Order: sequence, then structure tokens, then C-alpha cells
Amino acid sequence: MFYKILLLLVLTFSSIIAKENKMSIYDFNVKTIDGEEISMSKYKGKVLLIVNVASKCGFTSQYEGLENLYEKYKNEDFMVLGFPSNQFANQEPESNEKIKEFCSLTYEVKFDMFAKIDVNGENESPLYTFLKSNQKGILGTENIKWNFTKFLVNKEGTIVDRYGSATTPESIDSDVKKLLK
Repeated sequence: MFYKILLLLVLTFSSIIAKENKMSIYDFNVKTIDGEEISMSKYKGKVLLIVNVASKCGFTSQYEGLENLYEKYKNEDFMVLGFPSNQFANQEPESNEKIKEFCSLTYEVKFDMFAKIDVNGENESPLYTFLKSNQKGILGTENIKWNFTKFLVNKEGTIVDRYGSATTPESIDSDVKKLLK
């Protein structure tokens, strides 16, 4: 009887682990900057660059490079996804509405923007938990260190690279191009 219970526990645990390992980026729902909940499966078959953004950061000018990259490859199944976060030195204190206005007026952003989220900690977005656990940072760390950390995802939904804040969108161009072939 003991062995049957033990076997059942092992099989159940193995099943849970297998299910977790099969999760993909497409299993998550996110809220757009306008408050609409959507499934990430909307982006199946596209190369994605997922970025935590902020409007009052030393790297905010990267919005221009992100928009340029999006415009360059949008017709080749490429999308930039911007996720505002206020977790770093209060550099994104505004409402979603004001963030959207800032991005539109200042950088003419047309790529998809999402509701403000936490990218680290107790209230972090489940999408970011998944991204960080599947593509670790320097020295194997998971936490996002600052605004404009970028995750590159291939057309199959696999996270293929993670770039720090100082990595410009322009320097990622060749990596994006390779994935679009």
C-alpha cells in the first residue's frame, strides 16, 4: 500500500513538472494599455521583442529605436511589446492613459503597449516570471535590473535572448533579422 501511494505521488508530481515545462509564452493573458485583456497567443508566429519601459528614464529615448525597429520589420511578422513599469526609481509614475499619450505624442509609438505592471517581486506579472525563469540575466540572475530590459522571442514562442538596458534596439537589429528568415 505504501508503495502504491508513493508511486501515485511520484506520477502526480512528474505530471505537474511536465505540464510546467510545456508552458509557453502563449499561455499568458495580459492587459493592453487601454485595459482590454488579451491572450499572448495573438502573437503566435511572430518574432517578439518584449521590453519593460518607462517615460522618465535615461533610456527613454530607446522608444525611438524600438519604434524604428518595429516599423522596419512589422510587415515581416515582427512586433515590439512595451510593458510600462514603475519599479525603478519611480520613473513611470503616470496612469496608463498618460503613458499612452506620452508615447504617441513624443515618440509616435505604434507598437503594442500594455498596462503598467510589476516586473519583479510579489506582484510581478506572471508573463515576466515566465520570461525571467526561461532567460536569465548576467551571472544567472532572474530579476530585472532596470527599465528597458529586452527579451527576444522567436516565431515558435521560445525566448532566445535577453538584453540589458544599455543594449540599444539598433544593436538588436541583426538578431531580429536572423529570426525572421
